[in-house]
Amino acid sequence: MKTELWMVGKTSYAFIEEGMEMYTKRLQHYLSYEARVFPHPKGNLSPEQTKLAEATAVLAKLLPSDHLVLLDERGKAPTSPGFAAQMERWQSAGHKRLIFLIGGAYGFDASVYERANDRLSLSNMTVSHQLVRLFFLEQLYRAMTILRNEPYHHA
Repeated sequence: MKTELWMVGKTSYAFIEEGMEMYTKRLQHYLSYEARVFPHPKGNLSPEQTKLAEATAVLAKLLPSDHLVLLDERGKAPTSPGFAAQMERWQSAGHKRLIFLIGGAYGFDASVYERANDRLSLSNMTVSHQLVRLFFLEQLYRAMTILRNEPYHHA
């Protein structure tokens, strides 16, 4: 199974890019991983129009067999070991692609919520859609080390 992180818009922070590169390299040891960035919609759009344009781009790239997990503040908020256990269940479910999606600044359009298979929250606090990228990759790496009983995670 391939694990992908889809994001709307490029990050404008070098430290986020550097951190993402570090965790991407580390993840290659554990799973087939790829990142995809969807460009911000162009034009003077309202928040609703922006969400719809982002949704159209994302939904066009999804396959019916993909398992889509939204990184959403209203999702389930597991512990790190709980997320690792969920990753193990997703990996053994037989999906070709497990896709985690970080929306743009305004969140997701209703059509994306309808298509999603799961929602995952990384914190009860609101986290910038830019910072979530790095935070999620660190947690994904942590989950992989937990599943392999490696010493990165200290309970």
